[in-house]
Amino acid sequence: MLIESMDKILIIDDDEELCELVSEYLGVEGFSVDSVNDGEAGLKAALEGEHDIAILDVMMPKMNGFDVLRALRETSQLPVIMLTARGDDMERIVGLEIGADDYLAKPFNPRELAARLRAILRRSASEHDSTDDGNLSVDGIELSSTARTVLLDGSDVVLTSVEFALLREMLKDAGQVVKKEDLSESVLERKLSPYDRSLDMHMSN
Repeated sequence: MLIESMDKILIIDDDEELCELVSEYLGVEGFSVDSVNDGEAGLKAALEGEHDIAILDVMMPKMNGFDVLRALRETSQLPVIMLTARGDDMERIVGLEIGADDYLAKPFNPRELAARLRAILRRSASEHDSTDDGNLSVDGIELSSTARTVLLDGSDVVLTSVEFALLREMLKDAGQVVKKEDLSESVLERKLSPYDRSLDMHMSN
């Protein structure tokens, strides 16, 4: 099933063959895709504000993915999915710590990538298109879904898309126990798997 609008995807990866294959697949799925093959060019493209989400590899020439993400997060909350080496938990943890919204281990299934892209884009769209006032206030924390802002004792708090969604779910049920399995489905839009540490790292942040 094709998505209705042409969400713009930026792939930042030095593997040109992979970029071509993923671009072709995502194009068929209804996405508009641009790709660049080094970190410096990727950061420049990401900061131009013309894309809805970025797919970012860790190991690249000129500037690695972690440095790209750190620099990007200084001024932009563009959603980012990081591509990490299979079995390298440290890459995943570091990526999530510095602001990645999600990660996929190489090699990956393109269908899973498309599903995760859609989940993040839906979440981002729902934050901006909320029909209620979307305001939550608990113990000095003020969250506005419509403005997508969070204040802590009057000071701005900068959050990634996933962190914002996670905080909103927690504030909705403030004072209650919320199951990790429920958070995974409501925030990440996938069932919790035994070795998935994404929620742990977002919660830590």
